[in-house]
Amino acid sequence: MPEPLPNLLSESVTEREKKKGQLHKVFKDSFDAKVIFSDKFLHQKIDYIHYNPVSGKWRLVRNYTDYEHSSAAFYELDKHKHFKPLHCTDV
Repeated sequence: MPEPLPNLLSESVTEREKKKGQLHKVFKDSFDAKVIFSDKFLHQKIDYIHYNPVSGKWRLVRNYTDYEHSSAAFYELDKHKHFKPLHCTDV
């Protein structure tokens, strides 16, 4: 008989995560940090973040500035939704 799904999902949780109260893990941990070495590279990454929800398979909104969880409206229209982000040039 196959093992129940909650048991399978709990097997990947590390001891450290268990101490924090995590019970299950669905996705593998991944981290792909890139050093920002130029303004051009920074803007390339910001554009990727802003356009990703409206491109390829996602198509979450028609206009990238309309995506609820994006800073695109802040950068392009000087509008913010839930909080005012810190602009990349202010860092």
